Amino acid sequence: MSHVLTGIAASPGFAIAKAVPLQAEKYVPQRRSIDDVPAETERFRKAVAEAKRELEAIRQSTEERLGPDKAEIFEGHLLLLEDPELIDAAAEQIAEQAVDAEYALYEVSQSFIEALLSLDNELLRGRAVDLQDVAGRVINHLRGVSHTTVSSLLEACIIVAEDLTPSDTAQLNLEIVRGFVTEIGSRTSHSAIMARSLDVPAIVGAGAGVHAIQAGDTVVLDALEGRIVVNPSDAELADYREKQAQYERRKAELARLKDRPTESADGHRVELAANIGSVEDVAKALENGAEAIGLFRTEFLYMGRTSLPTEEEQYNSYKHVLEKMEGKPVVIRTLDIGGDKELPYMSLPKESNPFLGLRALRLCLSREDLFRTQLRALLRASRHGQLKIMFPMISVLDELLEAKRLLQEEKEKLLREGAVVAERIEVGMMIEVPAAAIGADIFASEVDFFSIGTNDLIQYMMAADRMNETVSYLYQPCHPTVLRLVQTVIRAARREGKWVGMCGEMAGDETAIPLLLGLGLHEFSMSASSILPSRALIGTLSQREWEGLAEQALTLRSQQEVKQLVRERLSRPKEHSAATL
Repeated sequence: MSHVLTGIAASPGFAIAKAVPLQAEKYVPQRRSIDDVPAETERFRKAVAEAKRELEAIRQSTEERLGPDKAEIFEGHLLLLEDPELIDAAAEQIAEQAVDAEYALYEVSQSFIEALLSLDNELLRGRAVDLQDVAGRVINHLRGVSHTTVSSLLEACIIVAEDLTPSDTAQLNLEIVRGFVTEIGSRTSHSAIMARSLDVPAIVGAGAGVHAIQAGDTVVLDALEGRIVVNPSDAELADYREKQAQYERRKAELARLKDRPTESADGHRVELAANIGSVEDVAKALENGAEAIGLFRTEFLYMGRTSLPTEEEQYNSYKHVLEKMEGKPVVIRTLDIGGDKELPYMSLPKESNPFLGLRALRLCLSREDLFRTQLRALLRASRHGQLKIMFPMISVLDELLEAKRLLQEEKEKLLREGAVVAERIEVGMMIEVPAAAIGADIFASEVDFFSIGTNDLIQYMMAADRMNETVSYLYQPCHPTVLRLVQTVIRAARREGKWVGMCGEMAGDETAIPLLLGLGLHEFSMSASSILPSRALIGTLSQREWEGLAEQALTLRSQQEVKQLVRERLSRPKEHSAATL
């Protein structure tokens, strides 16, 4: 009899195959005293060198298969093997305590891993997996044990594991591995990112129930809905095979839209952009037909490290993204740290309500040294593409004017130094504070564009933490009051001849898209995987018709009523255009 587990759909698609559970060895070194400290230190250094050679081979293989962007994950692993806080600290422990290398490295790495796992940040918790992978690799070399990989599997299968390391995922043989499911993990973990790059269906965070899956069980992964069906009935199996076939046909159809402009059925053009968090994400954005980068979250350049990135490091990252986009617009948001994103090495004061505290632009204006470094890097990179700079978390006009003043000062300094800076750089701001949305007319004359950050805007409007399950029902992007605020921003910008984008999750919501089209949104910025489905949807819509329907939605009383309005119209026969599938 079949049973169903649920998890997080990390990489979309369907997979049907026999299960192969991978049981990771839980090795905990026991403390062992040693007599010859120099010999033990040399044994440790030799194991580190062997791990480096192994990782370099994986890096090269990954670059050949997936390109340099994905190989950068292993550049990070190699840097860990040169990090004095890890390697030198372990060597010091060997010398000071006369203990074996396995125990010393395990103790040092575990202290870092536990610290990372304790942080309330999904990305940094993911870095703990990288550190565990690297330390485990060195310890295996010390023990003379081969590092377990998934590259030796011989028959078509779905891998079931507690977790997969990035190196495991990079080495998946796609002729054999149809998909994977893990007990732990998130959409932002490196294994999930690698799975999306490989286009292999993956479900993560499915819980301890995955360990009940036995070798040879037939498993269906529905990585659209996050469902794992174990030993399905014949009828269920037939149903999922049909869904799998439909999904593949749909993918092939959507791929035809990759290089087409985004246009409604009545010829109204809008721009579909991608939200990215790293230079690695650009390739995926382009593969999915992004017409721009609508949000580059630069805070991820500052995370998972022990010190602030230098001006040169930042410049190289921004330059890389701009060059990869080949002249297409790139909106780069200045540092947005605070709330649920922390930088432990900055030792910022603890706040009782960090979401309403010293964060984002507020922090940057209080730490001009940090802010000026980023502005210089952005300005220097501007000559490599169509850069647009965006300031986050603005509440009052004085904040915007001060940020613009500092930007202009750094531009003038660079020009005096003989640096090349683009003559024209659009400067905009995020609308994520209700005060900024209501007072959009105050800001509109001072910016080139607005980008509405609905993730924060909605939770501030509703006074409900979107991460709090008990009040998550109040996170309602299609509520009439939210739509009214969006309309207020768009109208204020239109009066000044400025454009408006949206970079929150709402921009890729299939219920919200028709309404946003009707309200006159210019740019929709979303996850890369949402771009082609959104382009297909917009191609079926009449912008003129949805202008009227959006106005009607503003008069309704609840999100339920708005959704019903949208569902009823979308269920009627659709108009077709050149972009319609």
